[in-house]
Amino acid sequence: MTRVDDALAAQVDELVAAGGAESRSDAVRSGLAALVDMHRRRQIGEAIVEGYRRQPQTATEIGFPDAATAAMIAEEPW
Repeated sequence: MTRVDDALAAQVDELVAAGGAESRSDAVRSGLAALVDMHRRRQIGEAIVEGYRRQPQTATEIGFPDAATAAMIAEEPW
């Protein structure tokens, strides 16, 4: 059981009435799932950043996508 203030409860009720959730419980489950997913994504992003800090890209790796993009554009018949 969780307690929320009246203002938040009213906003959740508005969300349910607008069809954004089937019920208060559904809204809470969806909110918790979104919070857990956001935290997981943040951890993954931080791990990626840390990986690049430990082993930065080389000039060749950074330049390759630009060269490849330029080559693909040059191949277009326009």
